[in-house]
Amino acid sequence: MLEIHQTVNNQDTIVASNDNWDASLTAIFDQVGAYHFTPGSKDAALVVTLPPGIYTAQVSGANSTTGDGVVEVYVVP
Repeated sequence: MLEIHQTVNNQDTIVASNDNWDASLTAIFDQVGAYHFTPGSKDAALVVTLPPGIYTAQVSGANSTTGDGVVEVYVVP
């Protein structure tokens, strides 16, 4: 599970989240040179446009599971 959080005035808000990426993101992965997921995998990925601010990416296992996580951030032209 991938969540993007923003905290303003001590109020935490989840502004985007994903569990189980969508294959429609593959073209964007190609555009920015990002790592490709295996089709049908349960990985999490987001494409999100954010206004200026301070954000936190939080990675967790779905349904309290564990595993390894990597967060990569790209600017999409």
